[in-house]
Amino acid sequence: MKSIWQGAILILIVSGILLFINAELNESGKSGKDTITVYNWGEYIDPDLLKQFEEETGIKVIYETFDSNEGMMGKIEQGGTSYDITMPSEYMVEMMMEKDLLLPLDYDLLPNIKNIDPYFLDLPFDPGNKYSLPYFWGTVGVAFNPTLLEGQTFESWDKLWDPSLKQQVILVDSARETIGMGLNSFGYSLNSTDMGELRQATDKLKALSPNVKAVIGDEVTQLMVNNEAAVALTWSGQAADMMYENEEIDYIIPEEGSNLWFDNIVIPKTAKNIEGAHAFINFMLDPEVAAQNADYVGYSTPNLSALDLMDPEVVEDERFYPDEETRSHLEVYKNLGLEMLGVYNELFLEFKMDMK
Repeated sequence: MKSIWQGAILILIVSGILLFINAELNESGKSGKDTITVYNWGEYIDPDLLKQFEEETGIKVIYETFDSNEGMMGKIEQGGTSYDITMPSEYMVEMMMEKDLLLPLDYDLLPNIKNIDPYFLDLPFDPGNKYSLPYFWGTVGVAFNPTLLEGQTFESWDKLWDPSLKQQVILVDSARETIGMGLNSFGYSLNSTDMGELRQATDKLKALSPNVKAVIGDEVTQLMVNNEAAVALTWSGQAADMMYENEEIDYIIPEEGSNLWFDNIVIPKTAKNIEGAHAFINFMLDPEVAAQNADYVGYSTPNLSALDLMDPEVVEDERFYPDEETRSHLEVYKNLGLEMLGVYNELFLEFKMDMK
């Protein structure tokens, strides 16, 4: 009898523990009147601003991060967590619109939209900004350390193929950026669906293999900072982080053109606190908030009013705030559809396999 009672007590204890753990795991998905759940890229907001928002509004922020657009959209599609805010890139906004995963914005609740530079509004991926507003923007280009390269620079993508760069080039582990570099080197569109052009770009990338030290993600920053590599295909904000830690590093957008990208704030259909989500967006559009966030993150802000509050040396640096002439040579990624995205991924994998 004693063993039966002990067993029953043990079952009750274990059940209680499991219920507690389950409640804790589900807590991240609980949004409501006094809470919002924000789903953002890693290290993509000043944590002090989350505290400030909570203090000003009384709304608690549950904050989670993702490392890819596709992973983010997949989790939102599953619907297990009630995300109130997320930050997709431009092509992903388009895909989420097609899948009916977004709520339209209520501009009566967003008076701070007046601070956004009109240049960054009404873009093809979301005409009229029905579902999204710009959060950060930037470019894809080449970070390089001239002291390790005897003064060599990269006005053209073709400079990456120079034999003197053997085992010195790092590429980001992303199909659109890497295949895009190959396309750009021929003067082709970053959104090409022409198999002949894509084959040319892939074959040219294979010829780059002797120069490629690695195809990696965020680790590129420390390799460049520590002078373990001389050149990297990277995003402008990542280049800014490198330059902050190593003053020898420079950044350039090759003259053939490159990618102009936008990350955007949207409200998913999973939102449980729509009013709180709008309050958060309007807070992030405040000039002082946007300026502080841009200083912390290192990427370019689309908030025109915030620029007046930032270090003039930063906002006048055309490597990170390129003028309209430079921007005219840049191209925004389009949603090419799942089938064509699969083609890009297959060609990228073919390139990486060829390196082994």
